[in-house]
Amino acid sequence: MLKRLPVIVGVVALIAPLAAQPPLDPGVVAVYAKIRQEANDHSHIMRTLHMLTDVYGPRLTGSPNLKAAGEWAIKQMESWGFASGHLEPWDFGHPGWLNERLSAHIVAPVKDHLEAEVLAWTPGTDGTVTAQAWQLMVPDRPTPTELTAFLDGAKDKVKGKIVLVGKHTLVPVNVTPPAKRRPDDQVRAQYDPNNPNAGQFGRGGRGGDQAPAPPMSNNEINLRVDEFLVANGARMRVNDAAREHGQIIAFNNRTFDVAKAVPTVVMRNEDYGRIARILADGTPVELEFAIVNKVYPEGRTAYNAIAELPGSDKKDEVVMLGGHLDSWHAATGATDNAIGCATMMEAARILKALGVTPRRTIRVALWSGEEQGILGSQAYVKEHFGSFESQKPEYARLVAYLNIDSGTGRARGAGVFGPPSAAAIVRQALAPFEDLGVVGAVATTSRNVGGTDSTAFNNAGLPGIGFGQDPIEYGTHTHHTNLDTYERIIEDDVKASAMAIAATLYQLAMRDDMLPRFPPAQMPPPPPARSTGQ
Repeated sequence: MLKRLPVIVGVVALIAPLAAQPPLDPGVVAVYAKIRQEANDHSHIMRTLHMLTDVYGPRLTGSPNLKAAGEWAIKQMESWGFASGHLEPWDFGHPGWLNERLSAHIVAPVKDHLEAEVLAWTPGTDGTVTAQAWQLMVPDRPTPTELTAFLDGAKDKVKGKIVLVGKHTLVPVNVTPPAKRRPDDQVRAQYDPNNPNAGQFGRGGRGGDQAPAPPMSNNEINLRVDEFLVANGARMRVNDAAREHGQIIAFNNRTFDVAKAVPTVVMRNEDYGRIARILADGTPVELEFAIVNKVYPEGRTAYNAIAELPGSDKKDEVVMLGGHLDSWHAATGATDNAIGCATMMEAARILKALGVTPRRTIRVALWSGEEQGILGSQAYVKEHFGSFESQKPEYARLVAYLNIDSGTGRARGAGVFGPPSAAAIVRQALAPFEDLGVVGAVATTSRNVGGTDSTAFNNAGLPGIGFGQDPIEYGTHTHHTNLDTYERIIEDDVKASAMAIAATLYQLAMRDDMLPRFPPAQMPPPPPARSTGQ
């Protein structure tokens, strides 16, 4: 864990890493020292995190919680001296949804409490439901014809039942868990501009599934099973969380229509397995659930929360920074991504507290709809900037967008969409923080949308800067799970990230020139259009 750094140590640390870099102006060195002192002595980051998680979490897109969190964040930034705070609407297209209450019990042949989370955009139980459990053993990798035949054969089994869908997943004990800190040599290789494999290590916790494509996708199978359960009178659906140590990830009914699903929960693997084993003995199991969910039609309009520090002589040019404010609903969304929002708010607050008058306008954006597909930031980019192929007037005036979204781990480096010269500028801004484990920046060229909100800017051909972090427990424990709470944040790590990001923000807001972009002839092509099917 990082310790609080005295300012005198910080000043020395500013100078040492710069031997291989052009020297910083003495005035900049002094500002960097003040950034460290403000971040250490007067940090607001944990208080901001507390409000966004403990008071306003969870923050599902379209829910009143998320709107209230955005309103609070704007008022907080205005109290720090920010201007132009507002909620900016965009069309989510689905109603909001919120789980208000859940109780789950096994009542026969034993009595015990069960751990579960409700699947979003599914209905409540209209009171307490007590019913026999029955396990629907959906075949592995079925074709549409095979699935139809299987479901036809089970029609008379599910009426009036609480249906466990799928076999119990045996989660092996992990005797070689991944390290919580990344080795310095690996991180240096990732952010070394002279390394031909630089950038090969992606964001933690969001890797794709490399398994062969089945005849039907999981989404297609789930949709068919939901239709079957509704049509045949099932009382509830129970899914296996299939994760270790009580971790539960509960996403959503992909139709966003509560009429197209029965009340549905994701149950911790240990409880699901217990019930499945008792059923396998031939012993009847009776379960009891009470679920209260509420739908909010007004949630079809979602909001991004925006506030800014006005610039001076270059005020029409903008440096943006932010993270996504929305979360999933199984926990309070601390590592994903209230702490990212708190870090970016803190980075901008530090500059304001120091009395910095930025030449360019600094704009903080807290996004919604990230968890449903990077929707809020894409809507903002489309509305304000357009794209490289169809530019709006503001397109030419955005210097960069800075983003952080991988949990509590300290920032270790940055990927910069643009030519190598753009990454070199960010690398120089970060160099004085090598003592905090920040090792550099590397250029990226992908315009694919995915993973986090900086890719919405990259997709438009704009300079998105994504900060990479130590994994800590992000991919193994907290990412999207019921464990994603305030307690999982390492205060020293997030303070360190705020320092490095504030320094980068300062440089981009004050330098004479904008961050270099790809010349038109070298702009990477946009990705091919993606299918909109389920």
